[in-house]
Amino acid sequence: MSLEEKVMGGMKDAMKAKDEALLRGLRAIKAEIIKAKTEPGANGVISEEQEQKLLQKLVKQRKDSLDIYQQQNRADLAQKEIEEIGVIEKFLPKQLTQEELDAAITAILAETGASSAADMGKVMGVASKQLAGKADGKAIAATVKALLSK
Repeated sequence: MSLEEKVMGGMKDAMKAKDEALLRGLRAIKAEIIKAKTEPGANGVISEEQEQKLLQKLVKQRKDSLDIYQQQNRADLAQKEIEEIGVIEKFLPKQLTQEELDAAITAILAETGASSAADMGKVMGVASKQLAGKADGKAIAATVKALLSK
């Protein structure tokens, strides 16, 4: 079952249950899927990898908005972002814990032979490909930086 089919089924259930938060999150996903399918060269089809990137982008946008709302003491808007993040993350693979991320980055450091901060770009290239969808880019960068500075 494709992401779009899962979202459509979830939307029907959310409408029946009158779950506004779930419906808002699912509508955001559906809108992005439609936008991606209608882009030039997409031919009305998006791959599973593109779906994952799309979902990660949605989560990142909401986390950025959440930070802004929290800084401005807008708890009402922040709560909506938190709810939507929860809905979108249900469709993403399980995220790595910090310990798992440390172990994965340590293995990548050994694999690439990186030993100083000057090697960060090389490590980030490999880490971003291997950990795509499993960890946030900011978390990967922070972990690489911390491990290289030891």
